[in-house]
Amino acid sequence: MKPSYAYPWRDTIEYIKLRLEEAIQEAELAIKFLDQGLYRNASGKVFQAWKALMSAAAAKNRELIAKHYTGVAKDRTGRIRSRADLIIALMPTTRLREVASILVEVYGREILHLTDIAINIHEFQYNGLDPEGIVSRYTNLNDVEKDIKYLTEKIIEWVRRLSQT
Repeated sequence: MKPSYAYPWRDTIEYIKLRLEEAIQEAELAIKFLDQGLYRNASGKVFQAWKALMSAAAAKNRELIAKHYTGVAKDRTGRIRSRADLIIALMPTTRLREVASILVEVYGREILHLTDIAINIHEFQYNGLDPEGIVSRYTNLNDVEKDIKYLTEKIIEWVRRLSQT
């Protein structure tokens, strides 16, 4: 049976491969949900796809991530781990933009731009549409749909890109 999970501190290559596969699968689900008119579900899936992709990109550049996230922290089991490894493994939403800004050094500003779109979509997932633009940047479903499709296309491109290097 093929493993479905690997820790970045045990097998970085397998971890990256699995996270890239996860990104593709989540992106495909996002499009299926979108086709069914399930905008918030699609938003959640495309956001998870982007987080998986970011985790793979961070794992490929662990040394760079480790420069910014020094020291150690306890994982859920109480084991001491490198803070960088925990950021890579969990890719917390609260650190997503920060990690993207670090990875700009390797991948250019597009990674930051796409991360901002992913965060906007994530915000929509929780808050829905807001005609006033206060709790969500989206005021209509057309913009939501465009961004989900755009981010999905970009995820597929980035998976190919990260798979080749």
